[in-house]
Amino acid sequence: MRFFKTLAIAATLMAGPAQSQSCGGDFGGFVGGLKSEAVSMGYDRGLVDRFFANVQRDQAVINADRRQGIFQRPFLDFSRALISQNRLNNGIRNYDRYRSIFDAAQRQFGVNPGILLSFWAFETDFGAVQGDFNTVNALVTLAHDCRRPDLFRPQVFAALEMHRRGDLDPRTMTGAWAGEIGMVQKLPSDIINHAVDGDGDGQITLKTSQADSIMSGASMLQAKGWRANAPWMHEVTLPQGLDLTQTGLRTRMSVSDWQSLGIRPTHGSLPSGNLQASIIVPQGHRGPAFMVFDNFVTLFEWNQSFIYVTTAAYFATRLTGAPVYQAGNPEQGLNQDQMRDLQTRLAARGFDVGAVDGILGANTRAAVQDIQAQLGLPADGWPTPALLRAL
Repeated sequence: MRFFKTLAIAATLMAGPAQSQSCGGDFGGFVGGLKSEAVSMGYDRGLVDRFFANVQRDQAVINADRRQGIFQRPFLDFSRALISQNRLNNGIRNYDRYRSIFDAAQRQFGVNPGILLSFWAFETDFGAVQGDFNTVNALVTLAHDCRRPDLFRPQVFAALEMHRRGDLDPRTMTGAWAGEIGMVQKLPSDIINHAVDGDGDGQITLKTSQADSIMSGASMLQAKGWRANAPWMHEVTLPQGLDLTQTGLRTRMSVSDWQSLGIRPTHGSLPSGNLQASIIVPQGHRGPAFMVFDNFVTLFEWNQSFIYVTTAAYFATRLTGAPVYQAGNPEQGLNQDQMRDLQTRLAARGFDVGAVDGILGANTRAAVQDIQAQLGLPADGWPTPALLRAL
């Protein structure tokens, strides 16, 4: 990809005119609608025709989107699956190898190297596995699919803009099944808005340049709200008798207030007492507990999965010297079918659980915590068979 001289997409590019077919229907007709919309934005008809000339619906993309089973695993299982000693060692080696780049990213954008290493590891195993899906096919397929069209339809036009600038060949550009490109897996709009020429060669090559990838990831996080040189997570222990309704991202108070309630660090010391923080218990109050800060919330701009972000944030603490978490003895959770049953029952009671997909996301956690409090159960947001029976 050549150097991007403009770092912002015009509002019309992202929004576009009124859309008569936002998703679904005949694929050819859908593509025709995208082409007409692109021309109405001011793109040359010939450029648009060339961009969409060979686009195809990719069933493998839909299959990949539907089988994200790993996100249904509980935190301990998920984190152990993603964090191996080999991956930890590779992270430390890559930091040593590219220390000057990570130091530059921290100076310019304030992002800790551990965070960048963590996402680099999880997204592509430090660049080794970047995906071989045709990027344009993936984006158009997911825009046509009606599960998340609002996310992917704008990315089609962002990819078109990259093509106009000479930075994306629709025939040969490949990446992840969800349309992300490069070592740190960025969608086209994030590439346009936040990509950085980290190695100073006049180009941005996110598939092959470690410097471009690291600096671009840091640039995006800063733009999304990352606070320079501020904490993101610290493992803590909970006192006996803590009001568990105060756990979760919906409750924020100062570090000193949490300390007054008996929250203590499992290692080292907690950051400044004036910082605002939440306490999360990803597998219930009998499992690991973490104090998390504003920067933790910013990580959801990278990935919206609670389990993924929590694991990435935890891995970043490991890469910066924290010990292994205290696993505790969590209560048994629910399998996917049980989780869907629970979500259905909660939705019937008026709770907003988001999609009934068997995944314990932020909405489902909040609904679980509320119903636990109503039923007199430990209100930690961790669904158990006992809760399902009670409903």
